[in-house]
Amino acid sequence: MPAGPGPHPGRRDPPVPRTGLRSPLPPYGPESVPLPRPGTMAVMTTRSCPCGRPEAYADCCRRYHSGAAAAPTAEALMRSRYSAFVTGDAAYLLRTWHPRTRPARLDLDPRMRWTGLEILDATDGSAFHTSGTVTFRASYRGGSLLERSWFERDGGAWVYVDGEFPEEP
Repeated sequence: MPAGPGPHPGRRDPPVPRTGLRSPLPPYGPESVPLPRPGTMAVMTTRSCPCGRPEAYADCCRRYHSGAAAAPTAEALMRSRYSAFVTGDAAYLLRTWHPRTRPARLDLDPRMRWTGLEILDATDGSAFHTSGTVTFRASYRGGSLLERSWFERDGGAWVYVDGEFPEEP
């Protein structure tokens, strides 16, 4: 992360690697994913997109990763970035990172295994906004990460700006 104050003064540094920085994943494949308790998180199957939507990856986040489409909302971008961690698509993560906060490079850890995504809250971030926040829990083998991420439009496209790690309730 670049040095100096960000757009959110007073934020705490995370106790674990930031989702935007070093929370990489191996390629998405047909391995089984433990199912969450009903009603707590989107169920991810081997046929659904890693982002938790029921559509197949090819019909969901891959269109954003390939550049065929742009994420229409901050939440859609956040979901597609999670899927990029799952699939190991560092180029997409860098491409969708705001230039003012984007690292020079991103080294993803191929041993990291993400197991699910839960969207807890989304504020603004629609086609009618220029900024928005998404609070989510990303689960991985051995734990989870709670993050509130900030997104802005840059050249009309949604990009990840920064995040903070609120206390667990």
